[in-house]
Amino acid sequence: MMNYLGITMGDPAGVGCEIILKTLHGNEEFRKKSIIFGSEEVIKFYMNLLNIDEKLNIIKDILDFDKDSINLVNVLPITMNDFRIGKVSALCGDAAYKYVELAIKWAMEKKIKGVVTAPLNKEALHLGGHNFDGHTEIFAKLTHTNKYAMMLWSDKLKVIHASTHVSLKEACNRVEKERVLDVIKLAYSSLKNMGISNPRIAVAGLNPHAGESGIFGREEIEEITPAVLEGKGLKIDVEGPVAPDTVFLKAYRGQYDIVVAIYHDQGHIPMKLLAFDSGVNITLGLPIVRTSVDHGTAFDIAGKGIAAEESMINAIKAAESFN
Repeated sequence: MMNYLGITMGDPAGVGCEIILKTLHGNEEFRKKSIIFGSEEVIKFYMNLLNIDEKLNIIKDILDFDKDSINLVNVLPITMNDFRIGKVSALCGDAAYKYVELAIKWAMEKKIKGVVTAPLNKEALHLGGHNFDGHTEIFAKLTHTNKYAMMLWSDKLKVIHASTHVSLKEACNRVEKERVLDVIKLAYSSLKNMGISNPRIAVAGLNPHAGESGIFGREEIEEITPAVLEGKGLKIDVEGPVAPDTVFLKAYRGQYDIVVAIYHDQGHIPMKLLAFDSGVNITLGLPIVRTSVDHGTAFDIAGKGIAAEESMINAIKAAESFN
């Protein structure tokens, strides 16, 4: 398998194209092993907007790759007249899906090492006929993966989620021993693959004070603690449930390498606070590598040339770190 990475352009109306081009133009080592999955006319528009004079090489197969160019698979030939920058549309939602779909196909066929995704818009995705909650669910479906989890990665903090895009009520109902244990094991194996020899894992509680011995809820006693104990039996360095109001501070100070968050906002809020512009979203448990920027389409600044590419740079670095 080649060490090339596929980078999907995301929603054409958002900042994805801009941050990809800024990243590849400013980092030669990335450009020499990256392939954009997107639309040629949109790429050309942003190359002109950003005054990028690199050669654009349109490829249909990995054998067409040119290390001295920006390489693009022209998945869907849309033009700038087909949509409005910064606006939700079915066309852009469908385009974003098709970029991802083909990139996953290349990765599953071992043409590329993995996929790095620029942001898509969930409303546009649904309007385009693709009823997924986001990238994570698309990757799970198209790679036939049943056990997977979202990890948010940064130098300051790493968080993996037991549940993500469901209501808070549903997230509480999904606190089950087997799921928590699966996420503990995913955290352990993935951090080892990323070079941490003995990952230290903390599992957050669901309830205030991690339930306070059952006073504020029994999920910790009946589901989370048994999962932690079974993890310990597998020789995993895991602790918990740890009170959710202190566990992230402890991880930030170096006591743990990663925190298992029980639901979406429990993990996302501290990550957004500490690493909003630099965090990376990684889907664990897949047969392929998948990383992403940890921000949205930023429609409010799309097309203005001011989007920051730091998260895209870190997403590529994270993808490269997997063995």
